[in-house]
Amino acid sequence: MRVAVECQSPLLQKSLELFLQKYLSSSKKSDIIIRDEKCFNESRCFYISSEEDADLLKPFSKSQLILALEKKYNELYPKSSNTITDNNAGEETMNFEILEKRIELLTQEYQENILRAVKAFYEK
Repeated sequence: MRVAVECQSPLLQKSLELFLQKYLSSSKKSDIIIRDEKCFNESRCFYISSEEDADLLKPFSKSQLILALEKKYNELYPKSSNTITDNNAGEETMNFEILEKRIELLTQEYQENILRAVKAFYEK
């Protein structure tokens, strides 16, 4: 998943860039474009606002952001190999895959933090 951030709010822009460092890309190459203003004709647009029609409501956490982006990505680019006839079973499988990816990401971040702490301890 490749994401571009185009926000009017500098604070939101920088926060999203920090949250999504691993996913950032240019607007032309991105799968999803995150904006803080409504976009009417762009299917790749992911709208963040405090309004009810937003894709993600403010305030939000990093995990809520990533889960919402993964959901949007799966809506835009469904996997053709996963053809499950029962819609409920498909949603459960997809939610489990998202959860699995999220746990993997959190584990990697935790491991990196531990390694940084150990290296800092031994360097002093």
